[in-house]
Amino acid sequence: MVQQYQSPVRVYKHPFELVMAAYARRFPKCPLIPVFVDSEIVSQSESDDGSLTVTERRCTIDVDAPRLLKRIAGVDYLYFIQKNTLNRRDRTLHIMVHNETFSNRVVVRECCSYTVHPENENWTCFEQTANLDIKSFFGFESTAEKIATKLYASSIKKGKEIIEHYLRQMEEEGVTYIPRWTPPADSCCVTARPQLPPPSSARGIPVNSTKDGLHSKDLTSPTELVVGTPDDKLDADYIRRYLGDLTPLQESCLIRLRQWLQETHKGKIPKDQHVLRFLKARDFNLDKAREFLCQSLTWRKQHQVDFLLDTWERPQLLLDYYTGGWHHHDRDGRPLYVLRLGQMDTKGLVRALGEEALLRQVLSINEEGLRRCEENTRVFGRPISCWMCLVDLEGLNMRHLWRPGVKALLRIIEVVEANYPETLGRLLILRAPRVFPVLWTLVSPLINENTRKKFLVYAGNDYQGPGGLVDYIDREIIPDFLGGNCMCDIPEGGTVPKSLYRTAEELESEENSFLTDSIYKSANIFKGAPYEVLIEITEASSVITWDFDVCKGDVIFNIYHSKWAPQPPKRDALGAHGIASLGAVNAQLIDRNWVLGQDYSRVEKALICREGESVQGSHITRWPGFYILQWRFHNSAACAASSLPRVDDVLASLQVSSHKCKIMYYTEVLASHDFRGSMTSLESCQSGFSQLSAATTSSSQSCASSTVSR
Repeated sequence: MVQQYQSPVRVYKHPFELVMAAYARRFPKCPLIPVFVDSEIVSQSESDDGSLTVTERRCTIDVDAPRLLKRIAGVDYLYFIQKNTLNRRDRTLHIMVHNETFSNRVVVRECCSYTVHPENENWTCFEQTANLDIKSFFGFESTAEKIATKLYASSIKKGKEIIEHYLRQMEEEGVTYIPRWTPPADSCCVTARPQLPPPSSARGIPVNSTKDGLHSKDLTSPTELVVGTPDDKLDADYIRRYLGDLTPLQESCLIRLRQWLQETHKGKIPKDQHVLRFLKARDFNLDKAREFLCQSLTWRKQHQVDFLLDTWERPQLLLDYYTGGWHHHDRDGRPLYVLRLGQMDTKGLVRALGEEALLRQVLSINEEGLRRCEENTRVFGRPISCWMCLVDLEGLNMRHLWRPGVKALLRIIEVVEANYPETLGRLLILRAPRVFPVLWTLVSPLINENTRKKFLVYAGNDYQGPGGLVDYIDREIIPDFLGGNCMCDIPEGGTVPKSLYRTAEELESEENSFLTDSIYKSANIFKGAPYEVLIEITEASSVITWDFDVCKGDVIFNIYHSKWAPQPPKRDALGAHGIASLGAVNAQLIDRNWVLGQDYSRVEKALICREGESVQGSHITRWPGFYILQWRFHNSAACAASSLPRVDDVLASLQVSSHKCKIMYYTEVLASHDFRGSMTSLESCQSGFSQLSAATTSSSQSCASSTVSR
């Protein structure tokens, strides 16, 4: 298996020339890197004007590996070839490294670059990528991979420290300024820009100083500002400030998953904090985290969760009887949510509101928690990605174990676990009664093991002693009902009047509505059985709009018009397609006996839509009548040959049929006076992740055709 590494952008707040002088001091050997035994220059060449120097070194590495493994391999040291290309004119250094030892068994490739910061020409950026592919290693492939990964992670961590060490050393020596390279005076091809004078307190490196082949003229560069790294790259200081201290390999996983989303994900990209939560939930296993995240993003889009806080109005019953609310923050700055579960009439809320309303309530709490974490990160100046929950169980009894109520609780836990991982920092359960173990036995199997470790349970008044509540929240904000002096703005709760209960039929009709009540609908397209949607237009110049994602396979999208209402065939007629064994097959609206151009006509050019694409478009109708939106199976060899997985590849991997496509679509008909441009400008097109997104990926084309984004 190929192991990959991608560093964040590390910034040195020093000019490129100073950083290069510090970098040169690493050679031929560096005491700060014990495994770096020695290096020798194999070859070196320089351009006529001195702006470009290419240096090739042979580096000796002493790997910290078991002696038995070294004896089996028959080597004491490993040798690597390093090729450095220093461009003083462009102020860049590109480093390419590959292994010489065991090159037929192990492939190691590393690329590094030093460039000028895009926004400050007196700063320097560093980036690094690497690949490790162990094909065979005397039967110790797994051991060799672990040793190599550990060694590389250690060297990455020291890399910036070493450069900063030599920068401090140079400063102690009085070297704080090195002039940039300028073309030779006799050069007629290049016009030099005015040279900036050195600061009065600084002195340059002596003209006759050399270091490992880099002469004094090697340490200068022109004044042109290099186009820097793209805005979408992560800076190491940003990661530390907003995401926390991550190991180099964890940083790499975050960057690679983020890059993968940018390259393949349709719509807006989730914020880095959100992506990191899914990586943590899967122990930074990139493949598992990618699958986990894709499932959640599809769920959010399908059910418009991003708009929940702005569009959902809590029923008055929840405002009066739901005994929970936000209350300041804990000692670590995490938002604190207090829930008096023992005082809540869960049976009454379920009977009066249904499972659906409670689920929306819990989702809105989680969405609000995400917002509060971002706000506290800004307020406290450190990464805060989760919140703390305090659950008071005083009053909990067998009424709370009412089966429909427990069923609702289990479903809520399942949805939260699947879509809000690593958002709970700590959960304190206070005044747990004897009935609590029964409830815990029911719910604990649905809770992730890492989440269960964050639970602390206190019986009776144990929370008032050492190791209790005061260890986690300041005494000044302990709620009054727990013996503190802080008023907690949470409803008192109480018993929900039975007069507000709804009938079983009403509750049954709304059960699971959150899973089906979506502006988007899902449809399967089979080979030989297209999926069709009938739209009746009574007024010419109406606008048919559509927005769909191709989740699996490739499809052909068509729009047809007919003066007559199509008659769906009977179910037994579907046997003519030869796929009756597949179960529920799409009913065909276009009769097989209809003739294109006579009975019906195509009003838009057929559009081939590839797997992973998001398509939005509109059509202004010319005549009243019946319009048919049709998605047909498209067999594309090009798609099958693609080696790069897309977001929905992960979701579709469980689908084994190669003759089946899947789409998620939304259609709407607008009057001509309500139409304000292309589909991408319509307010009704809600296909983004607005709350969890920091940047938008979009593409549009005008009006009567579709827009496609990957």
